[in-house]
Amino acid sequence: MLKLIIQRLLFSVITLTIVAIVVFAMTDLLPGDWATAYFGKWATEEGLAAMREEYGLNRPATERFAEWVGNALRGDFGDSLTRKKPVVELIRFRLRNSVLLGGLASLVTIPLATLLGITAGLRHDRAADAIISTGSIVGMSTPEFVIGTLLIWALSVGLGLFPSMTLGNPDAPIADLLPNVVMPTITLTIASTAYLLRMVRTITINVLTSEYVEMATLKGLPRARVVFRHALPNILLPTINIMALMLSGLLGGTFVVEVVFNYPGLGRALVDAVSFRDVPMVQAIALLWAVMYVFFNLGADLVTTFLDPRLRSLRG
Repeated sequence: MLKLIIQRLLFSVITLTIVAIVVFAMTDLLPGDWATAYFGKWATEEGLAAMREEYGLNRPATERFAEWVGNALRGDFGDSLTRKKPVVELIRFRLRNSVLLGGLASLVTIPLATLLGITAGLRHDRAADAIISTGSIVGMSTPEFVIGTLLIWALSVGLGLFPSMTLGNPDAPIADLLPNVVMPTITLTIASTAYLLRMVRTITINVLTSEYVEMATLKGLPRARVVFRHALPNILLPTINIMALMLSGLLGGTFVVEVVFNYPGLGRALVDAVSFRDVPMVQAIALLWAVMYVFFNLGADLVTTFLDPRLRSLRG
């Protein structure tokens, strides 16, 4: 087990290193530089020269990359080009807001999708399966911005239950954000539940048609014992990695939902940073998302291996 943990940690470090290189290359090594992209058509030679000197853009790319990685490991991503404040200070509360939104959505999505997916799989080709599958297809086919717009029209404009968008500052207290987070949470829950329950349904059907479940059934074991003793553990284990991937995406925030509701999370911050050519903000948010994805997938892989003796024997 220790060997596996070391291997997975090493693989995670390699993955993050590759991501860091890609992020830096995409934002720093493309034609032109920060200064040219930031000033655009209003660029002057004096302004370009001053900015290149301030941010060290005249130095070799390898030197700047090494400095950027070293600073990032210390939690320093530099200053925002537009806000003139440390990037960490600007994204700290936005990260909190995205975690709040993603956490609330996950608390509803994961148990609901798991329950519906297993139910649909157990009732395969029956009325319950048809109803649940149809609902999941509708949810998967409906874009998040459409779901969000319909919720605004129904719950905000029509009934006046919730504000249509967030007008407060990113550093507002959580209590002030709660009324604004309800509709984004519902939107994320609908979209995420549709995808996750479909995957759980497929896994459930595959497990129920496997040889060991059929053998248990042929032995005359009660249906409940076959499901809960033999099928359910093998249904839940493969879904852990899927849930981890979905959870990392939800906690990282989503562009569309945060833009529709003007929610002050990481997704909205990244859209604004790209719009205003704020390269340090783009680099920090992109790398932060990568860290979250790697962290959750590493955790899910280790948990799955620990719970499944077959994987321990294969990997150990």
